[in-house]
Amino acid sequence: MTDIDTLLADGLVIADAPLGPLTTYKAGGPARFLATIDSLADLERVIATGLAESMEVLVLGRGSNLVVADSGFHGLVIRLGGEFLDIEVDGTLVTGGGAAPLPRLARAAVDHGVLGLEFFVGVPGSVGGAVRQNAGCFGVETTDRLISAQVIDIRTGDRRTTTPEDLELAYRHSNLKTTDLVLGATFQGERGDSDQGRDLMREVTRWRRDHQPGGTLNAGSVFKNPSAMPAGRLIDDLGLKGTRIGGVSVSTKHANFFVAGPDATSDDIRRLVEHIKDTVFERSGTMLEPEIQFVGFEE
Repeated sequence: MTDIDTLLADGLVIADAPLGPLTTYKAGGPARFLATIDSLADLERVIATGLAESMEVLVLGRGSNLVVADSGFHGLVIRLGGEFLDIEVDGTLVTGGGAAPLPRLARAAVDHGVLGLEFFVGVPGSVGGAVRQNAGCFGVETTDRLISAQVIDIRTGDRRTTTPEDLELAYRHSNLKTTDLVLGATFQGERGDSDQGRDLMREVTRWRRDHQPGGTLNAGSVFKNPSAMPAGRLIDDLGLKGTRIGGVSVSTKHANFFVAGPDATSDDIRRLVEHIKDTVFERSGTMLEPEIQFVGFEE
């Protein structure tokens, strides 16, 4: 029995695992292999098989900025759970595992009288995703609060501690490779009044409810904001709200959100993104860059 056969038999790795249910769009086909990692020991077992060296790798967080092709992803998907969901508050330092949900991190900090991370309540991703994309909300970005992140190369098993400078964090950007996995990160807050922090979190939540299409299948902001104006305003000004392809349409509430119906396919999403990008460029000369990640699609 090979190493991968052992992992399959133990249930640590699953073959032909559905990925759609693990994304916020609820669309897309299966992964060739899905490894759900609850501990560093689990991760080391998967690394030892050499799978990450022999095929394409996808690190999957909360699936909030991801579109998986209808044909699936023909590689290895790594998804953290277990101990990587833990959150710890020590003085004004807040440490979260790579899989810890950002809204839960924000609330844990405030409950301990630590302010400065309230913006994370408006980001529907994980700590690992925040580091990878320098996630932000309400004018604050991950880089503004990040002290360090623990990263492992899932091809070699090499671990390193990185700073925002090491990561070259910029607007929705880091230099992390596809085979880099964020195990956890530490953020700097400051002492403050918990009630004040809860008020700010309510303000962030209320703003999102008033301005974004909640209760729908979407992946958050589709495009990064160009320098001239927000992507949503640009799309709106060109009269593209409500544009539909298949089961997906540009939200009539916020034009940088594309909303999927229950029968929408990943191909519908991809085609609408390309259509809006091309139309905006043709009419305005601005080339929009997708913020969401497409995996498994042929170029």
